[in-house]
Amino acid sequence: MNFSLFSQKISCMKSDSLVIIPTFNEKENIERIIRKVFSLDKDFDILIVEDNSPDGTAEIVRKLIKEYPDRLFMHERKGKLGLGTAYIAGFKWGLEREYDYLFEMDADFSHNPEDLIKLYEAASKPGNDAAIGSRYITGVNVVNWPMGRVLMSYYASMYVRAVTGLSIMDTTAGFMCWTRRLLENIELDRVKFVGYAFQIEMKFTAVKLGFNVVEVPIIFTDRTEGTSKMNKSIFREAILGVMDLRLRSILGKIKPIKAI
Repeated sequence: MNFSLFSQKISCMKSDSLVIIPTFNEKENIERIIRKVFSLDKDFDILIVEDNSPDGTAEIVRKLIKEYPDRLFMHERKGKLGLGTAYIAGFKWGLEREYDYLFEMDADFSHNPEDLIKLYEAASKPGNDAAIGSRYITGVNVVNWPMGRVLMSYYASMYVRAVTGLSIMDTTAGFMCWTRRLLENIELDRVKFVGYAFQIEMKFTAVKLGFNVVEVPIIFTDRTEGTSKMNKSIFREAILGVMDLRLRSILGKIKPIKAI
């Protein structure tokens, strides 16, 4: 057997995992985060969902695509359309290309790329359908946040649990691994929220459809480069949106596409 040729074939095989990274003005972080993900022991492909950043983020990604033509991809959009719609676009892109595991991750290193492997291992265990990178499953594991923001986030999760009945500790987490089986059973075009309420809606829908969502402890480190996208309107959507989710659940409007 020609082992050199065999190794080349193995290296060209598509990964089963796609990391979706939405970007808007992330020129300080984007190259470093891409190279870090590609340095991991497990192979992950990356899809950048780029919202027409005026700072030149897309140009940096285009140059890197030439270096990683079979592993790095970019979906460019006309403007800043919201976090939720970015991930929905990424999910659809990945499902069309038959990835089995689809990840949500920020570009700013608040999510440690090395934890992708932990999420993959958890989501791929028999009986599991999704894994959350959880800040609160083993206490409060947040670095560089002011105390006011820590308390706001922690008590927001408590509020969500109280209203929805979810047992998930970190309901607003944005570091996730979803299985193809789960995402194929959610009507993605009917996901309503576009800000951080999107994260709550996806978890709530998954649990209500009978999927097993597990939490994996991580340490969340606030960005050191670039500007946070959090604002009051996004937070307000998350707080008010849970009441809408609860009502839709009571009215039986959350149903699977396929038999589970």
